[in-house]
Order: sequence, then structure tokens, then C-alpha cells
Amino acid sequence: MSEYSWPSENGRCQAAGAALAWPGTVRSLPVGTSITGEVIGRQPFGVFLSVDGRPEAVGLARVDRMPRCMELPPVGQLVTGEVVWHAEHNHQVGIVLREWAEHEDLLPRFVERVGQAVTGRVTKIAPIGFFVRIADCVEGIVPLTEPVADIAKSVREGQTVSVWIVAVDLERSRVVLAAESVA
Repeated sequence: MSEYSWPSENGRCQAAGAALAWPGTVRSLPVGTSITGEVIGRQPFGVFLSVDGRPEAVGLARVDRMPRCMELPPVGQLVTGEVVWHAEHNHQVGIVLREWAEHEDLLPRFVERVGQAVTGRVTKIAPIGFFVRIADCVEGIVPLTEPVADIAKSVREGQTVSVWIVAVDLERSRVVLAAESVA
């Protein structure tokens, strides 16, 4: 099985009964209802769910509601969540997964730490700079201001480094860092 799949590829095609059952689905699953279900398909935009107690209902947990450091659950995993919308045009029930809703975004805590030094682990080296994880689900980039012939001589993935927090952009979920030892 590939990383991405449609429910029909996993033997779960509920579309036929969904249109007929739609009025009952909306009545039994109003916004705010807690649900349990099984992941029956994965796409880059989210996961499809078979909602327990409503076999004709197709739930969709969209990736735009997923914390940036989490991954989509695999097909077959049981999940819990809450109904947040209904889409009559395609008979889908919008779901926010509980683990996504309960996850605290730590990025806002770093706004008041601009100008401070922190320690983190290098997670990736790229031509534009290197990325450093400074907290759970919080990574920043140390952009290269000048070309470096071989950045691998300066830092390596997994290395612990001390960096300065230069800027935090909450709107774009970005952290800019600086490290004095890398030119």
C-alpha cells in the first residue's frame, strides 16, 4: 500500500449510501459531537474516516488543522475527534482529531524570547542555511548570509548548537535564528 490512498482503494467505498443517508448523518453528528472512527484513506490534504455508528458517513480530518510537527495517522488506525463542519456537496463530515486539538503550539512562547540565546539540535542542512529544533515542534532556520563552500564543515545533522532567536513570524510559522560560528 502506498503512503496515500483513497477509501475505495482500501475496500471502503461508502459514497453510494452517503447521499441517501445525509440528512440522518447531519442530525446524528451535529457540530461539536465527539466521534471515534477508523482511518480509511490518506491524501496530502488529510485523512478520511469511517465514523463509528454511522457506517455510511465519511469523515475528513484536513491537514490544515494538523499541528506542523505531527503526521497523518495511517490507514487502519482508530482515532477520536470532534465534528466541526458538514459539506453537503460531497456528503462529508469535517473532523478535528483530538490529538491535534489538544496539541499546544509552542511557537508563541518564543516571541518574547527574541534576542535570547537557546540551544538546539541541527535537523537539516540546506543550501540556504540549516534548521535547528529549539523545542518540541519548533524549528528555526539559520540562513546563510554569505555562500559557504562546505557548510558540512561548520555543522552536521544531529549536532547541538547554540543560536540566537532573531525573529518569530507567527503568521507564517517561521523562526529566524543566528549562529555566530557559521558565516
